[in-house]
Amino acid sequence: MTDEILTIREVAELLKINEKTAYKLASAGNIPGFKVGGSWRFERKKSQTG
Repeated sequence: MTDEILTIREVAELLKINEKTAYKLASAGNIPGFKVGGSWRFERKKSQTG
């Protein structure tokens, strides 16, 4: 179940990486995301454990 949609900036903060690195990972398909009007968005999902 989706909790929320995150921006590239929020994903970078969560992963503790630079925004440029997050863009590269998303573009390469290494982190799941989708584009909305040219901007990357990511689904934050609840952990199934705990």
